[in-house]
Amino acid sequence: MAPAIPVVIEARGLGKIFSVERAPIVALQDISFAVPEGRFVSLVGPSGCGKSTLLQMLAGLVPSTTGEVLVDGAVVRRPIPEKISVMFQDATLLPWKRIAENIEFPLEIAGVPAAERHARAAGMLALVGLSEFAERYPHELSGGMRQRIAIARGLAPNPRILLMDEPFGALDEQTRIKMGHELLRIWAKTKKTIFFITHSLTEALFLSDIVLVMSHRPGRIVGVIDAALPRPRTYDIIGSAEFGAVRNRIWKLISQDDTEAGETGMASL
Repeated sequence: MAPAIPVVIEARGLGKIFSVERAPIVALQDISFAVPEGRFVSLVGPSGCGKSTLLQMLAGLVPSTTGEVLVDGAVVRRPIPEKISVMFQDATLLPWKRIAENIEFPLEIAGVPAAERHARAAGMLALVGLSEFAERYPHELSGGMRQRIAIARGLAPNPRILLMDEPFGALDEQTRIKMGHELLRIWAKTKKTIFFITHSLTEALFLSDIVLVMSHRPGRIVGVIDAALPRPRTYDIIGSAEFGAVRNRIWKLISQDDTEAGETGMASL
């Protein structure tokens, strides 16, 4: 019997209520799931269902109203960059710093010695295939290249998990496809646990082991879809009947009325 894969990050009964003048807004309700080490998990759902809020709660950036987040079994009460890296749609690179310096920046904040910072940055640049751009500035790179640098910066502290909030949403279709392939290559090499938010059902299914599906607000987990597609993946699989059938299952879960959303509870990944 194979040993159980350890859980890296877990949500237990997460809820979020925002206080506003007229009436409180229940953004998230009873979100529970556990992500095993090394899995690629995507989260999809209708616009405004609370996907980004959930990611910020997982990162320790936004407090929950109810429930808790655990990383390696310990409750998350604040950002822990040594264990959780976050990547947003905008690469948010510092324009006055060179590319290598951008990758080193979180290490510098953490007090990592200069020699180790330089070595890690060089390793990350090699990983994303951009070593020759170490001395360039962000404005000299294309959008896709800047996102690759953002991935390198996120991985530089050697976190347990990489949280990605629609990181390719602003890219054109061709660049987005290329970045999907690049991300899978990096993931396969690093074996990191990735939690990925996207509006694209095709992107979610193509990249992931598991796709979590959220309901309309208040956001709840209404489906846990096992991609069950062979790896390594090529875009030829997108045209297959198997791929289309699973994507249709995801779409039906997203488009159903809240009254049909099903029971909540711990999502089994």
